[in-house]
Amino acid sequence: MSTAQARPQAPAHPLRWYVLRLIVVAVLAVFLVQALFPFVWMAITAFKRDSDLYNPTHNPFFFNEPPTLRQFSILFHETKFSHWVVNTAWIGLLTVIITLALSVPAGYALARLRGRLGQQLAIAIFLTYLIPPTLLFLPLSQVVSWLKLQDNDWALVLTYPSLSVPFCVWLLMGFFRSLPQELEEAALVDGAGRLSAFTRVLLPLALPGLLTVVIFTLTVAVNEFIYALTFVSISDLKTVSVGVPTDLIRGDVFFWGAIMASALVVSLPVALLYNAFLDRFVEGLTAGALR
Repeated sequence: MSTAQARPQAPAHPLRWYVLRLIVVAVLAVFLVQALFPFVWMAITAFKRDSDLYNPTHNPFFFNEPPTLRQFSILFHETKFSHWVVNTAWIGLLTVIITLALSVPAGYALARLRGRLGQQLAIAIFLTYLIPPTLLFLPLSQVVSWLKLQDNDWALVLTYPSLSVPFCVWLLMGFFRSLPQELEEAALVDGAGRLSAFTRVLLPLALPGLLTVVIFTLTVAVNEFIYALTFVSISDLKTVSVGVPTDLIRGDVFFWGAIMASALVVSLPVALLYNAFLDRFVEGLTAGALR
């Protein structure tokens, strides 16, 4: 490559180019402030003393008194927050396993099903994702009652896939369609069976889509509120999304410090997970849309 080719070419209209760059930076700066502001305020509040937090003359965005870990002590020693975190983790893990077990073969089958039938089934599955959880709650409550799973975490394990599976099937269907079918056919010509070609050739290539399914399903399990509030009322069995608002809001008394501390503890692993797999997450969401 020559030196002239290596050098970036100067913009034809420098003033217009700089104005456009300035507009892009300004828009990104506004979006960044909007996205980070809740996290910053949450972190500041979580480390504030009550005398600082509830004093109306103090600036809420700064530490007017030395920071403290008292809010975290209240959270872990005076509530059942650790139980709620464990419940949320294992319910989320089981929901991810069930979602993967159902959505991977369904997504692959729809991706290889040609013709109008495959398109109509894909649209039908995606439309089920658009049904509001408040409507699904009515028949699911009957199922939970029939199975005698009221006040049992398995009620959430069995109902959460109804929220995650339709979207994950639709997502994986698009992802499998983006993979060249010639790779699978070459493995079949080399003597591999259908299952072996799927597990050894397609699944490794579908890793971004699978990671997207895992992250999306975990997010659903952590954030879901209606089913967790309705199907589980015992404090030891609650998830974080229900335990925090029901035990840290008593009447008109809000324990803002402990509430923000709980939000900080729960949001950090999710934020780190998204950050670690951001590229693969975006690839998994867009792969089916680009082909």
